[in-house]
Amino acid sequence: MKDIYKKRIKILVWILFYIYILLLSYFLFFSERYGRDLVTQQYNLQLFKEIKRFIKYREQIGWEGFIVNIFGNVIAFMPYGFLLPLLNRAYRKFYIIAILSIIFSLLIEAAQLLLKVGVFDVDDILMNSLGGILGYLVFLISHSIYKGMEVRR
Repeated sequence: MKDIYKKRIKILVWILFYIYILLLSYFLFFSERYGRDLVTQQYNLQLFKEIKRFIKYREQIGWEGFIVNIFGNVIAFMPYGFLLPLLNRAYRKFYIIAILSIIFSLLIEAAQLLLKVGVFDVDDILMNSLGGILGYLVFLISHSIYKGMEVRR
């Protein structure tokens, strides 16, 4: 019974992961609401440049634009760091999730540059990676709570 339950959970997590990747792809490559139409600026290689700009001009940009650009990338990548350790025990190490988050973000930024549907931005890589790491920390906390509850049974 326990093996069937674990298999069902694993299938559910895979389905959630695929849905997450599809939604992320839509927002990063196709959504016109978030400026994914053809862009003129191709890249930003100066760390914190765009973050400082969004903070400085937050009133002109509006609160929605400010929050989406400052916190959106972090929040959008938290499921990545949370779901990967559920899919495979090999991804339950901090450095693995950090490296995978950086690589995944780098690939997305490079695709945006090549497809001209976004800006290759080192600030985005930083924020996306931070999101993956925070998602992993949420996984660690949730997993330890679950294990603690399991021991009490």
